[in-house]
Order: sequence, then structure tokens, then C-alpha cells
Amino acid sequence: MSYKGRYTPTNPQKYTGNPFNIIYRSLWERKFMVYCDTNNKIVEWGSEEIIIPYLSPWDGKVHRYFPDFYIKVKQSNGTLKKFIIEVKPKKQCKPPDSSPKRKTRRWFGEVKTWGINEAKWKYATEWCNNNDMEFKILTEDHLNIKYK
Repeated sequence: MSYKGRYTPTNPQKYTGNPFNIIYRSLWERKFMVYCDTNNKIVEWGSEEIIIPYLSPWDGKVHRYFPDFYIKVKQSNGTLKKFIIEVKPKKQCKPPDSSPKRKTRRWFGEVKTWGINEAKWKYATEWCNNNDMEFKILTEDHLNIKYK
């Protein structure tokens, strides 16, 4: 199975955006798409349908962040709650070693990725707070999703 591809929903009416143009960039994203598409508690979902501006610490410029998912979930008390979801490897959810034995090109890349991700997540959290939503980061630990 390819790590990237096009997802065709079985419940296209739940999808916000074009249900014929849903792209996954990892098997974890695809797994979450299947979960959103088939779970009755998720009444609406989208993939990279929301744009959040953020200031990059790397170049000091404003960029556009497209979080992986938007979902609207029916809670157990009957209310609806909206989330912005980012799917990331657990390794990218913590800062790299601040004093490695050698500062390799790979280490510098990890430092850059961490700084940019941290900025994106900060702006996403603020954006969600201002739009009555909640921001969540899911890792491989969270994606042990049980299918019906």
C-alpha cells in the first residue's frame, strides 16, 4: 500500500469540501480518514480544508498552515464539539536534544521542523480558542483506532 494517495469516502455527505479530492500523506492520516468516514459520532469532517496564518520563527514571515483535519463530533450528552486535528509522529512532538554530541545536518533539520511546528500549533490553539474549537495532536499512540 502506498504511503500517499487519494481517499474515496463511503459517506461523502459527511465531508466538507470536495469529496473527490481527498489526499492522504501517510498511512496514519488514511487510518484517521477511515475512522472519520465510518464513525457515527463524527457528523462532519474535512482534510486540509482550514487555513490558519502563522508567523514562522525561521524566516519571520507569515505563512499558511493547513491542519490535517477538521472534525465535528457528537458528544455523549448530545452536544456537538469541533476539533482541529494534526497527525504527527511522536518523535516530532517534542523538541530535539538541545546539546547533541554532534550538530549534524539532520539535527539542524529537526530543530527547524520543531520550531516551525511549535509556531503552527501555538497559532492553531489560539485560532481554535477564538472559533469555539479545540486543537489536538494525534500520534501513532492515539491512532490505534477500533473499527466497527
